[in-house]
Amino acid sequence: MKHEEVPARSGLLDAVRRVATDIAAAHADDVDAKARFPIETLAALREQGVLSASVPREFGGAGASLLEQAQACAVLAQSCGSSAMVLAMHYSQLACITRHGADSGFFRDWMRDTVRRQDLLASMTSENGTFGDTRSSICAVRVDGDRFALEKDATTGSYCAHADAILVTCRRDEQAAAGDQVLVMVRRQDCTLEQTTSWDTLGMRGTCSPGFKLAAGGDARQILPGSFADSSAQSMVPTSHILWAALWWGIAAGAVQRAAKFVRGQARQRPGSVPPTAQALAHLQVKLQAMKQNWVSAARDFDAAAEDREDLMGMGWALRLNNLKIASSEAAPQIVHGALQVVGIGGYKNDSPFSLGRHYRDALSGSLMISNERIAAKNASMLLVYKDAI
Repeated sequence: MKHEEVPARSGLLDAVRRVATDIAAAHADDVDAKARFPIETLAALREQGVLSASVPREFGGAGASLLEQAQACAVLAQSCGSSAMVLAMHYSQLACITRHGADSGFFRDWMRDTVRRQDLLASMTSENGTFGDTRSSICAVRVDGDRFALEKDATTGSYCAHADAILVTCRRDEQAAAGDQVLVMVRRQDCTLEQTTSWDTLGMRGTCSPGFKLAAGGDARQILPGSFADSSAQSMVPTSHILWAALWWGIAAGAVQRAAKFVRGQARQRPGSVPPTAQALAHLQVKLQAMKQNWVSAARDFDAAAEDREDLMGMGWALRLNNLKIASSEAAPQIVHGALQVVGIGGYKNDSPFSLGRHYRDALSGSLMISNERIAAKNASMLLVYKDAI
């Protein structure tokens, strides 16, 4: 497929806004109703060169900052939460390659090629038997000469059937401890996927993330240099938490936009008066602004300290990211609920132009994507020894 030149950093947001308005919004309800992958939106993102936006300029990409990526996810989420989640997870996987694979000839070539191909990266970090702990693996990669072989039984494979490549976590070798992990790029044409569970979910239905049994092989150079502990702490976790927070804000902002349109309609019916619902809308804008400032400031600080790898491994940064994830995932459904109260029955009905059912269901996923209770338990342990001011 022919696609446009990679958008300049200043043009990334405009490109995503066009896709969100012209494509994603038109297909969001059908994607949700049928729990199908948002193929039209991803095709449009490819055509606009959005999927490689964060590839460094030295490899032909636009070198988009994390803040710019977060803004793109926020814009797309206002039209389709599932599409924005796919883009956010793709960017978090791509960050592992751009930030940890630049010393590898294989990954340098891959980055140059993906600018042309616009590959979509999926994630497979969960596994049956690890009980949701992504920093632990049962499966191990086996290297024989210049080839690797890998098998994994994953509880969730994020849109794996629709991706061009999958980043898979596993033990470094068969003798390695459960926490001694590496990240392996598995090309879709070099693996088989046996679907083991369904994906008939309450929300985020278009992400198409059932369980899979994966069997793969390939070039041993596809094992990302370094440990997954480093790429997770320095790249995957911060980018995913910040991008998720941005898209949850986008879902909430989309709901508030519908509520605002409803209130303006009420105002037009009674010229010169302020509808009673307008005050509730004003309170929602306060919450929405506070939520946005949280992820914007985190993205800016990550961009400023992106190469200070030691700082990103610190306990203070880990607490901040955990707090961002918890706060954002809890705020989004609360704001959508507030918008529903403003709109009333029109927001409750699925066939209404003010319907907020999809927004509400998508927003509820946030607290479950890496359980907030699990994160709070980690925070509690860290706070026992963390002495700096919170």
